[in-house]
Amino acid sequence: MSGHSKWASIKHKKTAVDAKRGKVFTKIIREISVAARHGGGVPDANPRLRTALLKAKLANMPKDNIDRAIKKGTGELGGSDYSELSYEAYGPGGVAILVDVLTDNRNRTAAELRHILSRAGGSLGETGSVSYLFKRKGLYDAAEYSEDKVLEVALEAGAEDVAKTDGEIEVITESDDFESVLEALERAGLKHLSAEVSMIADAQVSLPEDKIHQALKLIDALEDHDDVQSVSTNLDIPEGFSLDE
Repeated sequence: MSGHSKWASIKHKKTAVDAKRGKVFTKIIREISVAARHGGGVPDANPRLRTALLKAKLANMPKDNIDRAIKKGTGELGGSDYSELSYEAYGPGGVAILVDVLTDNRNRTAAELRHILSRAGGSLGETGSVSYLFKRKGLYDAAEYSEDKVLEVALEAGAEDVAKTDGEIEVITESDDFESVLEALERAGLKHLSAEVSMIADAQVSLPEDKIHQALKLIDALEDHDDVQSVSTNLDIPEGFSLDE
């Protein structure tokens, strides 16, 4: 069991940011449509679609929105053709940043992300410049449960790590084990605050407090962009740290 959260750098203030910007539905709809386009509209036969539908469920998205998104992806309804892209970047203090986007205009998105980065003292990197620092992992976030209970169920189901931080219990899995671990936790009656497959840094980088503030403001700005699906970083965020400090 780890005492340090590998997920904190990714999900810092994520719930508050999503609630504030009110864009979470649009982002999930894009993900559902792209997942359906590549793997079909039947969740049982499409792991990526199942994960996207889980996000929709956690966001309380209406069923009609979900059904339309799937039909857009399978071609039953008209819709934009989104490209999946990953941008590699450096933030304040040289912190590594990965930005995953779904866009219908690559040139526009690249220019806008470059502008956001430059304003915050960051810059786009070359392909491969930071991606080697990350691995794709399954992430499950729970609260209000005994850490021992989550630990027992998760490790028996094949989880890689369990960590408690800021009052929440986080379960980390290999991406291929994400669904089986999630199903085991649900069978045990352990509900989740969030669950997804994302990029996790192998090691975190510590920065002075002023640089942490700058980097987190940059991450929030990137997450607020309409085309950005997720932002991952190797920034080490001290437990309990807040931009409001």
